[in-house]
Amino acid sequence: MAKRGNRVQVILECTEHKASGQAGTSRYITTKNKKNTPDRMELKKFNPILKKMTVHKEIK
Repeated sequence: MAKRGNRVQVILECTEHKASGQAGTSRYITTKNKKNTPDRMELKKFNPILKKMTVHKEIK
């Protein structure tokens, strides 16, 4: 069996899309090491609805 470890799945959601008021959401799923990065992640990812690179922050 595989070890559990410190890696957890996180959901990244676009911050600019919520403010724009358009329908739908841009979300990505990724993993992070909870021990190395205890605070919330923030990555630049492509938003297909806005058709540009935007900042995506970890939710929940």
